[in-house]
Amino acid sequence: MPGFATVAICAFVIIYAPIIILVVFSFNAGTTLAIWEGFSLRWYAQAAANEQVQGAAIRSLYLAGSAATIATVAATMAALATTRTRRFPGRTMIYALINQPLMVPEIVTAVALLIVFAWVKVATGHNSMIYLIAAHTAFCIPFAYLPIRARLETMDMTLEVAASDLYASKKQVFTKITLPLLMPGIIAGYMLAFVISLDDVVITEFVKSAGQDTLPTYMLGQLRRVVTPEVNAISTVILLAGAILVSLFFWFSRGRE
Repeated sequence: MPGFATVAICAFVIIYAPIIILVVFSFNAGTTLAIWEGFSLRWYAQAAANEQVQGAAIRSLYLAGSAATIATVAATMAALATTRTRRFPGRTMIYALINQPLMVPEIVTAVALLIVFAWVKVATGHNSMIYLIAAHTAFCIPFAYLPIRARLETMDMTLEVAASDLYASKKQVFTKITLPLLMPGIIAGYMLAFVISLDDVVITEFVKSAGQDTLPTYMLGQLRRVVTPEVNAISTVILLAGAILVSLFFWFSRGRE
């Protein structure tokens, strides 16, 4: 269609030009964000030596790894329960419930979790990372569920039937046939859930307690105070990590033989 390419190019420029500028200025030798003063790795070294950044990075990786692991296990069981059975009443409703976090605005989920966890904290007096892990897990389950379910729906069930005909038990069919064939979808779901948890700001900002800053919330706090190219350096590292994980996600989610 006439003009389609122009619109597409403009859209890509609007999306990616600010990101490219951010990456370029993360190597700026000066302290300003708008004036190029030479190439330097100064801000990467400063960010790596910053104890607050180190703590937030470790906390982010721990949170994302824990939430992605639990979410992937739950999503795998849900996918098996909804695809490896005959049609039953209410299955469409189960699909809708599992995918509900994708349809509800994230701010609504964050406020709801804040209210519930505030009540639990008051009732129990317990305050730890468990609340952040639970919140991220609930939010990440549909992201892990979608690639796992898609993988199950494209798998050839005749292999499992053949294994059963050869007197394999249900456990053997699952461990020897289903699980190995499903593994690319599980890995893809895990990586997608990990990226979603690692990048989340809204839910983390509402649920976290004092001293539980992740890298995204730490950067948000820095932007409220003073902006230096150190924030650009941290953003570039997160961008690179996210790009690698998303690329691996698409590689594993392909229907490889």
